[in-house]
Amino acid sequence: MTDDIKTFWEGYSGTYQAGTRIPVDIHYGPSSPNEDELNLLGDLKGRNVLEIGCGGAQCSVAFALRGARPTALDISAEQLRFARSLAVRHGVEIDFVQHDMADLEPIASASMDLVFSAFALQFVADRAGTFREVKRVLRPGGVFVFSLEHPFFRKVDGDTLMLVESCNETGPSLDKRGEHGHVTVHRYTISSLHQALVDAGLAVERIIEPDSRIRYAYDPWFGLRAKYVPKILDMVPATLIMKAIRPFD
Repeated sequence: MTDDIKTFWEGYSGTYQAGTRIPVDIHYGPSSPNEDELNLLGDLKGRNVLEIGCGGAQCSVAFALRGARPTALDISAEQLRFARSLAVRHGVEIDFVQHDMADLEPIASASMDLVFSAFALQFVADRAGTFREVKRVLRPGGVFVFSLEHPFFRKVDGDTLMLVESCNETGPSLDKRGEHGHVTVHRYTISSLHQALVDAGLAVERIIEPDSRIRYAYDPWFGLRAKYVPKILDMVPATLIMKAIRPFD
């Protein structure tokens, strides 16, 4: 991750957590079903779970409440401060690690049954390198499930619903957040994500593009900013979810 991403989240974390009030749940992103509906992870009891780009760790707290042994990793000290407080309030134990999710060096090889990430990988430039690290820390047969912003969503103007750039444009882009400044996000195609997973030695099992016309009562992002309103959500998918497996060697 670039330095501006860490700096941005150190300054924006408090506002973001207070504004979204993300529930303790295994969620995937705006206008998306949660884990109770998708059932991508299976029984979590007794499993070692690593959440990368954990933010406030609402998902990791939910993992712990379901009997998992979570490790929650994020680059932002402020996000982890919120996460630790949340874990205390819910009476769960989580191993917190402040580190760049693009480099999982603090995590031992073949130590995890599941690696999970919700709406964080768009902040990573070298996703191929991250996927290789994910494979390294997963045990054979381990599962990698992640979500991120659907690549089409950023291509459409929320007011006019007109394309603002080619769907073929990839690479870094500045996401302006008003008074909070801007942060670098990295554009991609679904095929490039799929290929990066395959190149890392992971077997892709599912690709899910939730129908963003459906409203979910537990969705904390609906109506947040001009991005997540019916006008655009009825036309363009907001979230992309992928599931991959580390094969047995």
